[in-house]
Amino acid sequence: MAHGDDARRAVRAAYVFDQLALEAAAAKEGVPYATVRNWKRAGKDMGDDWDKARAAQMIAGGGIEDVVRQTLGIVVQQVQATVQAIQDADDMSPATKVDMLASLADAYNKLMAASRKMMPETDKLAVATDVVKRLAEFTRTKHPKHASALIEVLEPFADELAKAYG
Repeated sequence: MAHGDDARRAVRAAYVFDQLALEAAAAKEGVPYATVRNWKRAGKDMGDDWDKARAAQMIAGGGIEDVVRQTLGIVVQQVQATVQAIQDADDMSPATKVDMLASLADAYNKLMAASRKMMPETDKLAVATDVVKRLAEFTRTKHPKHASALIEVLEPFADELAKAYG
């Protein structure tokens, strides 16, 4: 079955603008994956690189922060799993464990530094959240009679922080 230009444009839009996987974009429009793959390849040959358009859309739409957040979540899970595996490795010497953990910590710290550069708004939200938590703890310990009033103000203020930075 031949699919027209409307179907090709719809698949491209789903891939580029909706950030769907190519397979998902094909399925969404009811076009065989092989056909969509051919369209994508032909487009690139004619100067319409769907991947470049997709990357530009992601960056322009602020989607890069979502990707970085998702990637960080995956990395944090993997770091936790790796630390556990190192701890559980009975056949590994303590010196080797220390070396592996130090290497893992270094890689993690570099990733976090890079993510702060790529996600300044998320970094600002993290700092603002930390400041609010510290203020709440300070008030609770140093000025306990004001703690309930502060909490009453901070709860709706958290929504304002999320709107401003998140």
